[in-house]
Amino acid sequence: MTLSLIMSMALFAFAASFSPGPVNLVSVSHGARYGVAKGLSFITGATLGFILLFLTIGFGLHHVLAALPLLTLLLQWLGIAFLLYLSYQLFCDSGELTNNPEAKAPDFITGALMQWLNPKAWLASLSGIAAYIPEASTEQLLLFAGLYLPICWLSLGAWLWAGIVLRQYLQSPRRMRLLNKSLALLLAASCILILL
Repeated sequence: MTLSLIMSMALFAFAASFSPGPVNLVSVSHGARYGVAKGLSFITGATLGFILLFLTIGFGLHHVLAALPLLTLLLQWLGIAFLLYLSYQLFCDSGELTNNPEAKAPDFITGALMQWLNPKAWLASLSGIAAYIPEASTEQLLLFAGLYLPICWLSLGAWLWAGIVLRQYLQSPRRMRLLNKSLALLLAASCILILL
């Protein structure tokens, strides 16, 4: 594998990870509402969930999906339904900020599950593998996943940090509700864009 191919794969991973999407939007809200500790748990789960999805697709699931287009369609609709559910939850949130460690926040498992139901994650995995390593050997796939891992985590971390910075400006429940409703509408809109 050449250095230019590795750099191209890293740039692809950055573009796919950093561009706005459902997990990124939830990371912003998470940072604003719950802070660093719970945010790091969520983004770590989302990153590892994505890497597991990426490896699963790379090790052969993409052949199954190519042979069964209805399965792809079913997964897409399940993902959209889950994202719309998250959007609804975010839209209805009270906006009360909390430092309570017992407060219910999206956690590690939610982050990981969200990637498996996130059509953007499926598209990023399928298109990245098809474009850069269509006949992927185990070594190539592990290298690509190894590039994706820190890039995805740092990208989600940047979105989380943006939410943490916003938190100081969102000290009133009214402002937090406004942010949550805005992010919920953007999350729902991302579902529409996935369908186009």
